[in-house]
Order: sequence, then C-alpha cells, then structure tokens
Amino acid sequence: MQNPSPGTTPPAASIAQLRPYLVQKISQGLESRPAAVPRHLAARQILEQVCRQKQIEIPQLMRERLFAEVLSEFSDLARIQPMLDDPSITEIMVNGPESVYVEREGKIELADVQFPDDDAIFQLIESIILPLGRRVDAQHPTVDARLPDGSRVNAVIPPAAIDGPSLTIRKFAREKLQFEDLIRLGSLTATITEFLQACVLARLNILVSGGTGSGKTTLLNILSGAIPECERIITIEDAAELQLHQAHRVRLEAKPPDLDGQGEVTIRHLVRNALRMRPDRIIVGEVRGGEALDMLQAMNTGHDGSLTTVHANNPRDAISRLETLVLLAGFDLPLRVVREQITSALDLIVQQARFGEGSRKVISITEVMGMEGETVVLNELFKISENGADGKGRGPGKLASTGIRPMFEPRLKAVGYHAPPELFGADLIQLRPTTKRR
Repeated sequence: MQNPSPGTTPPAASIAQLRPYLVQKISQGLESRPAAVPRHLAARQILEQVCRQKQIEIPQLMRERLFAEVLSEFSDLARIQPMLDDPSITEIMVNGPESVYVEREGKIELADVQFPDDDAIFQLIESIILPLGRRVDAQHPTVDARLPDGSRVNAVIPPAAIDGPSLTIRKFAREKLQFEDLIRLGSLTATITEFLQACVLARLNILVSGGTGSGKTTLLNILSGAIPECERIITIEDAAELQLHQAHRVRLEAKPPDLDGQGEVTIRHLVRNALRMRPDRIIVGEVRGGEALDMLQAMNTGHDGSLTTVHANNPRDAISRLETLVLLAGFDLPLRVVREQITSALDLIVQQARFGEGSRKVISITEVMGMEGETVVLNELFKISENGADGKGRGPGKLASTGIRPMFEPRLKAVGYHAPPELFGADLIQLRPTTKRR
C-alpha cells in the first residue's frame, strides 16, 4: 500500500490495507525504543504518532478495531492471551520456551504454546510488571504482580531460576463462586453450608487452612459473602484477589519497595492501620509473617468475625504454623503465651485440600476450644470419610459430622440458626478450657 495522503479518510475497503503499513512503521520504530519502555506500550505510542503525522482520519469504531488488530502483533501477552481468555484454564505455568503448562479443571497439561527463547519470556515478564512499578533483576530475581483483570502473577529469573526465567499466572475468576457452587461441586453439603454461613453471621473468627492451590482464597471469598451488607469490611491482601459484593468495603493491598528500596507497605502495617479504620470485620488474604500476631490481637480486642488463611496441611499444623508466624513478629514471647493468644482469638479452622483428580474440598471443620495445660485443645466437628466417595477407598470421601456439638452453639442460636437433629447426633462430654474467651 502507498503511504496514506494527509487529511484523508480512507474508504472502508482500504482500512484493512492500512494494517501492514502501520505494522511496518511500528516495527521500524521499535528498533530504537528505550529498553525501559515495555514493547506493547512503545508500539501504541508509535502507532498514535504515525496516525497524527499522516493525519489519518478514521471513524472512532474503525479506529479502535484497527488499533486492536495492529497492536496484537506487538503485544507481549499475545502468545498467552488465548490461554488468558480460555475460561476453562485456571493457571498458566511457563517453565521455559518449550515448556508451557496449564491447569484445566484441576489437572495439569502441556499447552500448545512456545516461546522463541528465554528473552521472549523475560520481555513478557517485564511487560507485566513495569507498568505496575515493580522490577526484577539479578539483585531482585523474584516478583509478585497482577494483571489488569486481577490475575496473580509470580516471576522468577536467574540466578534464582537456574534454567531460565519462569512465569506463573493464577487466573482471576470472572464469576465469583457462591455457596451453591460448593454444593454442586461436592465440596460441601447443603447442611454444612448453612452451618458455615451461621458461623460467619455469629461473628466467629475463622481460619481457612490448606496447602498451595487447595482453594483457600476461593473459600475465604465465599465465606465473606455471608457477611451482612450493613457491616464495614476491610480486606488486606498481598495481591488483591477477593471479590466481595458488599458495598461498604475498603480494599488494601501491600506494596513492595520502590526502585530505590523505599516506600514498602507490608501486610503487617496494613493490619495495624486497619484497626484505626473502624472495621466491623477484617479479612486478611493470607498470614505469612509477623502480621499473624497483629491479626490475633485484633481478633482478641473486639474485632470478632474476622477471617484469614494460612498454609498448613491439617488443623494441628495450622496452630503450629501460627505459633511460628507469631514469633516472627520479633517479640520474645513464651510459647504458652503465644498459644493462649491463638486459642483465645480463633474459634474455627476450616481445612481445605486438593485431591489428585483435581477436585478441591473441605476435609475438616474444627473448633478451637482453648488450653488444657500446655496443649491446645481442638474439637473436630466435621471430617471427611476415609472410605472414599464410593465406600471402597476410591475418590475423596464426603464431609460428615462427628456427632460432637460445638461450644459456640449458643452463638449460632443467637443469630437464628438451629442445627438439625441429624447434624450433631451425640452430646459428648467436652473439656472446658480455662483460657478460652467468651
């Protein structure tokens, strides 16, 4: 195509012919782009400059469509965009140029996508993190970020990544799951779902525990849906993922240091700040460090109904994990004092797990009763059957009541919940801890 004449409006038939011309001009311009400018941003700048210089007048709708088609040639996300757009894919894992995997319906499979070399993966990582003010280099070889749609991104480059840059994207669910979805997927029964909703309404402090990829954040998001609209909610996350529907909410997100090492905002700082924001509920996406102590103190000082998650394989390990995190706060506290803080703050531990066939289920719901001597007393209210879904040990079993009534049952009755007779079939004698509040 010949160079467009200035000030002309091309006919519709020739709009398509503009595309190769503009692609060529952008390709030439990108050869001299500053290294700090992401490729896709430089491409848009060059495209807009060419259209201004040539005074190409195109109707707005045609202009947007043409821009989208041209810029798709230069987008660093172009190779993975189909995977980002595929609703059946929940995670994208780029291990190397010829090693790209996706998680689809809970199962990992090799994707039909390749990169030319390690540099192309590095360019993709930069195009994601630079607009967010993040950096990754030999001195800082790991980075967490998120895409505009909320998808969570983790990148690792050499020297930390021995075989070359690696990228992991956990996609943001466009539609928030509800309690009904957990029932449909077999993660919970309708009866236990009603029980958990009542626990949230009764302002129990709840810890969601589970391993990596077990669905902790998803479950936390669903549980938060039972919080009444009239309450003020403060959410605190390392990378914003929660999708609360309530109108009265404030979302806080941690911030890494700037390029000069200044300006860091930690989860712990945000938890402390949240206490000054008149919260009815505090929801921390995950406790990983010393903020665990601040979270427990918040739960112990009138902020009932708070929720958070922790990495642990079972409720007992979750308690041990919290003990370790509290000690990371930098205070030389006796272990018994730490345990008393935990047991007086927490009411319930909901254990989540991911199974081999890809399903994610709640496998245990445990009451934190208090202390008996030096030991934390836990009371398992519901547990998954060990004989499997088919009764022969095959497939994850179903969550069922242990028959033990929780100590906090009066609090459930106060919000109008009355457990059906079959839910807690037995009234077993329970230890009465001396350090449990309420």
